[in-house]
Amino acid sequence: MRKASQKKKLNSIYLKLFASFGPQHWWPAKTPFEVMVGAILTQNTNWANVEKAIAQLKQHKVLAPKRIYHLSTSKLARLIKSVGYYNIKAKRLKTFLKFLFDHYKGQPEKMSRVSGQKLRLELLSINGIGPETADSILLYALQKPLFVIDAYTRRIMVRHGFIAEDSSYQDVQNLFMQNLKKEVKLFNEYHALLVRLGKEFCLKRRPLCKRCPLK
Repeated sequence: MRKASQKKKLNSIYLKLFASFGPQHWWPAKTPFEVMVGAILTQNTNWANVEKAIAQLKQHKVLAPKRIYHLSTSKLARLIKSVGYYNIKAKRLKTFLKFLFDHYKGQPEKMSRVSGQKLRLELLSINGIGPETADSILLYALQKPLFVIDAYTRRIMVRHGFIAEDSSYQDVQNLFMQNLKKEVKLFNEYHALLVRLGKEFCLKRRPLCKRCPLK
């Protein structure tokens, strides 16, 4: 597909999805730190399980950098049990908090003053944080224009002929970064709309193509 055609089609997809679904108000969180925690917890689980874990952290009044930093890994694991792999994720959260305090004095707002590319390299150096998690933190918590690629986005792009099934994360991300305006609000809304489409219509098995807003 030629670049001009890609750009036109990607913009058309966005407009159709927005017309069908409206604004998604994603990421649902009250603070940038809550987004960061959610991005790590949502690995290999669904959002409903993350919401339960976030609620537990709030109920025990520990959803703050300093409080999780000083919380024992075992107690943190018990509080986030709903997300699955809770021992592993507790360690990942603690490792992230160590990074946050070592480099930014435990203050997410200090991170937001650094360039997105520098932050991305730093986040990817943290054990347990891959490209999708890093970009979710950058886009949704820190307002950096980096498009998030997940399984839904990849599936939709493959089925619409934009990419090959074996395309790398970077290849898929470049598709959006090179053909859309680099705007946080656009990237945020577009990704959320693709997730909605993937969950409700572009299913992994038995996709509902006849009812799809993009048909």
